[in-house]
Amino acid sequence: MKRTALRFAGASVVFRPFAVAVVLSLVAVLLVLICIDVARGDFDLSLSKVVDVFGGGGKRAERFIVLDVRLPRVIIGVLVGAALGMAGALTQSTVRNPLASPDLLGITAGASFCAVLVIVFGETTAAGGALLPLGVTGAALLGGLVTALVIYLLAWRRGFEGFRLILIGIGVNAMLIAAIGWMLIYAKIEDAARTQIWLNGSLNSTDWSQVWPLLAGFVVAAGFALVSVPSIAALRLGDDKARSLGVGLQRRQGLVLLAAVLLASFATAVVGPVGFVALAAPQIAKRIQRCPGEPLIASAVIGAILLIAADIVARTLLPVALPVGIITSALGGIFLLYLLVRANRRVTV
Repeated sequence: MKRTALRFAGASVVFRPFAVAVVLSLVAVLLVLICIDVARGDFDLSLSKVVDVFGGGGKRAERFIVLDVRLPRVIIGVLVGAALGMAGALTQSTVRNPLASPDLLGITAGASFCAVLVIVFGETTAAGGALLPLGVTGAALLGGLVTALVIYLLAWRRGFEGFRLILIGIGVNAMLIAAIGWMLIYAKIEDAARTQIWLNGSLNSTDWSQVWPLLAGFVVAAGFALVSVPSIAALRLGDDKARSLGVGLQRRQGLVLLAAVLLASFATAVVGPVGFVALAAPQIAKRIQRCPGEPLIASAVIGAILLIAADIVARTLLPVALPVGIITSALGGIFLLYLLVRANRRVTV
């Protein structure tokens, strides 16, 4: 099949009409879900009224409900889902394993550990007191970055190897989860309740003040990831072929993983750990776009779709409103089993 190459300022990009059509279709689905999520709540609005408010019309009460109460929550959900989807695509492409994602490799557990440390022991221990000035969000961001650095150093043996990184990440993840459980046992009842809500990934209590830092972090990390797309494509071919193409293997792998860690850490710092979006979104995008690797943009859009759809289910379709992370974890666990069974069948054959 003949493909059109677009050239600009010495750079060339292959234009794939099918991939562009898929992304545009996914964006259309996302926009519909955003309108539905904004419309549903204690005071339901029709989709036409939501669209009218977005266009600058609507009554004062409707504008307050849509723009001040519900829209910040939805925007944060979109940014978090997109960040996790792109982080999963970066991780899986670099490690070349569909089971690699920040929530399975211990990144989100590291962010959660520091956040729980601030909530539970922020005023009673030296470690918690040192992190207390950062707040829950800052501590979670720092925890994700430090955990990623520790995992990478432990996995380094005269080079970087994906399978070793996965094994070490799973081990670190298990230890951090155990430490979080220990802290919850010694926490006060009110602190434990607050922590449990945060650990399930909740979009509640979000406002515009949280949108702008998350948006800035997402733009910087996503821009860095998109610039690294040529290197990611070479890394998918394997270490030897990537070296033959002139890619600085260890440096590029480290930089791509850094972008993934930043995206996952920013997302977790704002809403808490949201399970399995980073795992499922790249694999769904890969199958929809029919491409050999995990596409970054499509993974980001599908991650946002998954999170907004889960938020609609968690808030409006169940007898009791639940944190969005419970819904994504329940559905993501099924998807993880599917990937494991599929991988096992390939090995058996």
